[in-house]
Amino acid sequence: MRINTNVASLNAQESATKTNSNLSSSLEKLSSGLRINKASDDASGLAIADKLRTQASSIGQGISNANSAVSLTQIADKAMGEESNILDIIKTKLLQAATATTSTAGHDAIAKDVNKLLDQINNIATQTNYNGINLLQASAGGTSTAALTFQTGETSSDTIATAGGVLANVTGLSLSALKGFASAGGASLNAANASAQLDDIDTALSTLNGWRADFGSTQNQLESATRNMMTQQTNIKAAESVIRDVDYASESANFNKQNIISQAGTYAMSQANSVQQNVLRLLQ
Repeated sequence: MRINTNVASLNAQESATKTNSNLSSSLEKLSSGLRINKASDDASGLAIADKLRTQASSIGQGISNANSAVSLTQIADKAMGEESNILDIIKTKLLQAATATTSTAGHDAIAKDVNKLLDQINNIATQTNYNGINLLQASAGGTSTAALTFQTGETSSDTIATAGGVLANVTGLSLSALKGFASAGGASLNAANASAQLDDIDTALSTLNGWRADFGSTQNQLESATRNMMTQQTNIKAAESVIRDVDYASESANFNKQNIISQAGTYAMSQANSVQQNVLRLLQ
């Protein structure tokens, strides 16, 4: 028997050190709620989980972008809806002016109304914007809008765009001639001229409805993309959770196991030290 080196005690200490390390790791997982707290816990799992987290965050921003774009299309649609209502009123007034029962004074009153309504169409086209982005005309100068492209995914190709080319003012709706007659008053906006402008109003309505239809279809596409991205994000987060998050039932059982082993190890060390004391009997 040897007393210079207590091998049994050293073995017990080594086992106790490992057990305490496992106990510490298990306690860290239980306190953080994460199975992977550092790369050494699961290097490959951490890499996959981080990639999934980045993907989920990117999709989340795509959802936010799409929702903002839906708001933009709704603003454009409502504005053009109001312009459509104005065109309906103008057509009604032109029909009133086109009949022989309307007097000269009546033509003059109708011309004033039509002129104001056309001014309002221009006002709507100028004022309608989202976050400073003009929607019904590109600028105060009255040029057509360019296509609006919305980033709705995690890659550069995940985009949805409007058709562009919108110029929803008097010029863009080809109502400049009517504006000229209305500005000149009742003498110019007579029965003959009023009747001749009815086709222009119908054409303007068709043009406006075409632009509205494009914004409407874009909105439907955006809403569909949002629903799809929400589903993707939920599933990706669930996949990340499987890799990164701790299973409390399993880890609690492991913690209790390591705790019992730790207590047993402490007892083993005390016994290893007491065994060496038996050498004293040989010296008596």
